[in-house]
Amino acid sequence: MDPATGTLLAEYPHATDRQVREALAAAESAFRDWRSRTIEDRAAIIARVGELFAERAGDLAAIATQEMGKPLSEARGEAEFSAEIFAYYAEHGPVLAADQPLPTPGGTGRAVIQRRPVGPLLGIMPWNYPFYQVARFAAPNLMLGNTILLKHAEICPESALALQQLMDDAGVPAGVYQNLFATHGQVSTIIADDRIQGVSLTGSERAGAAVAEQAGRHLKKVVLELGGSDPYIVLDTDDVAASARAALATRMGNTGQACNSNKRMIVSAGIFEEFVAELTRQAAALVPGDPAVEAPGTYAPLSSRAAAERLAGQVRAAVEAGAILHIGGTLAEGPGAYLAPAVLTGITPGMAAHHEELFGPVAVVYPVRDDEEAVALANDTPYGLGGAVFSTDPERARRVAERLEAGMANVNAAEAEGAGMPFGGVKRSGFGRELGPLGMDEFVNKRLLYIND
Repeated sequence: MDPATGTLLAEYPHATDRQVREALAAAESAFRDWRSRTIEDRAAIIARVGELFAERAGDLAAIATQEMGKPLSEARGEAEFSAEIFAYYAEHGPVLAADQPLPTPGGTGRAVIQRRPVGPLLGIMPWNYPFYQVARFAAPNLMLGNTILLKHAEICPESALALQQLMDDAGVPAGVYQNLFATHGQVSTIIADDRIQGVSLTGSERAGAAVAEQAGRHLKKVVLELGGSDPYIVLDTDDVAASARAALATRMGNTGQACNSNKRMIVSAGIFEEFVAELTRQAAALVPGDPAVEAPGTYAPLSSRAAAERLAGQVRAAVEAGAILHIGGTLAEGPGAYLAPAVLTGITPGMAAHHEELFGPVAVVYPVRDDEEAVALANDTPYGLGGAVFSTDPERARRVAERLEAGMANVNAAEAEGAGMPFGGVKRSGFGRELGPLGMDEFVNKRLLYIND
């Protein structure tokens, strides 16, 4: 579907049960050869994958823009970032996976920790970053020598097929990376299969809980990157309007459809009213636009009309419960998935919106009296993905950031984005890490080898 127009573009069939069986067999067969290659041989192929991501960034961007509504420049940036991720692991993977010497009992013999692949893995990926999410799961695990079955989101079939073609063209051997349009029932079958050694899911809390339950029943390790309601704390600023504009620009990234977006803006009471007023002015000036054109002063659609309707319902429920809607939150007429950027205040702990994730262009703003209240409010959430603290005094911001219950804490920056920066959360945001050195430490056999010589 094109979410900008609501137009049906193409239909794709789900995999047959026979195709699932064949894919599992191919993943297991390919693993025996792939793991036996040197990591330097695998790195050469992974490096080529990165090169093709960079070469095809424009074509990939056009696909993502059409099928999930991502602004074209952001989609291109996502493809280019994916290229950086593959390049990072191609360069650093051999060192990250190298044997780690250990002191031995009594100083006799030799001991090392070896990092060895575990086997075929299942990746269940979301629609909001159809290339980046796959890259951060696939790159380190392909480097290690694991093989991958990839189940992409249903609304991104052409992104999924483009990735399969890219992998094939880069020289990834048959069976090492396989796209599979699996049904939910087939996913359960794959998880239960003895050949699958682990599952990585990025998606909703509900999906994560279901997959983790199935994986646990079959003794499979999982990595889960789930929802978030990240605090974005502004303790003080020399320019309130500029800080508000930066906060809204961050919130509008990917039209607000990012797990680690600044969904809760926590602002010192002394600047709160001016901050909200500027947010409201900026949001009010935005109008729906074509994500493939990106004219100034426009915003893109959400991923689907259903997603837009769901978010509009959450905003409406918050207002009915007593929240103040300063601007936006309305659905555009017609089948498109446009929702006007919204600014909400007056959210209290008793409201659903206080604990829910608002996945889209909605800025929720809270006033706080001091740093203590800011920390308490920031941590009053079932989620724990990321968080950011801003102040003209970096040390003050650091002290607050140190107390955030999150997998990622940032000072005077919305996030630390980079292939070498680990990504992941705590609490109901999931567990496990992707990217950076930790990305190669999840689906791996950390085997002890001791030699008594």
